[in-house]
Amino acid sequence: MKEEKLKTITKLFEGNEIRSVWDSKKEDYYFSVVDVISVLTESDNPRHYWAVLKSRLKKEGSELVTNCDQLKLKSLKDGKYYLTDVLATEGIFRLIESVPSPKAEPFKVWLAHLGKERIDEVFDPEKAIHRGIEYYFNHGYSTEWIERRLKAILDRNKLTKVWKDNGIKEDYEYGILTNEIYKAWSGMKASEYKDYKGIRKESLRDNMSDLELLLTDIGEVTTRALAKEHKPYGLEANKKVAKAGGEVASNTKLEIEKKLGKKIINNKNNLKYKYINENDKIETK
Repeated sequence: MKEEKLKTITKLFEGNEIRSVWDSKKEDYYFSVVDVISVLTESDNPRHYWAVLKSRLKKEGSELVTNCDQLKLKSLKDGKYYLTDVLATEGIFRLIESVPSPKAEPFKVWLAHLGKERIDEVFDPEKAIHRGIEYYFNHGYSTEWIERRLKAILDRNKLTKVWKDNGIKEDYEYGILTNEIYKAWSGMKASEYKDYKGIRKESLRDNMSDLELLLTDIGEVTTRALAKEHKPYGLEANKKVAKAGGEVASNTKLEIEKKLGKKIINNKNNLKYKYINENDKIETK
């Protein structure tokens, strides 16, 4: 694969995060080598472990090093993209053979299952939807919440398409416009909202209440309608429209709060753990 910044997909193996990229042409995953090393060895310094192993394999003339690519993956610590050594699934299997670990066999099974799951979803996208719904059910979300979440995903996709038609191309621009909507109705940018709820890498929307999710959707649906009607072009023009869409959600929030007699925005989340320091260490609740 050529050097480029691609969407980083984070997978979980026994609670450990492993970054990957899906190559739709080759129908294969590319996994972060350091993340895999960390899981297999439980080393305090998986980068050093990989550097030493990589040097040894290179001296031995191993094709594993030759097949190792570099892609820009999103850091689990600061959210920025860095060049990271990656291997396709076959390479990861060969890497496992070079790393003595009691987790080798269950990790192989996990890889095989993951690959089959993803390929099945390519031919039948409905499987991915069902898997997402099952995930939400298993984590205790209500049917009503799941229905609203799925609708919000569709609405979000419709909004980004309108933004794209209106001259928005860069990822950071989508982030700026999203923050305009959030700030207008909640008083916080997405990152500030996540801090308030005590979450970091997790999805903000997956940690919202029914009403918080509804207000987010109202802001984005209204922004989409305004953008389609007035056709603002470029970032600055679209920021004004995004703010206007968020203000509609803000007015709705005030009306609901008036009837409820309490605030809608809350610091609750759906995590089974909490962060205990700046290094992303967590403890079970």
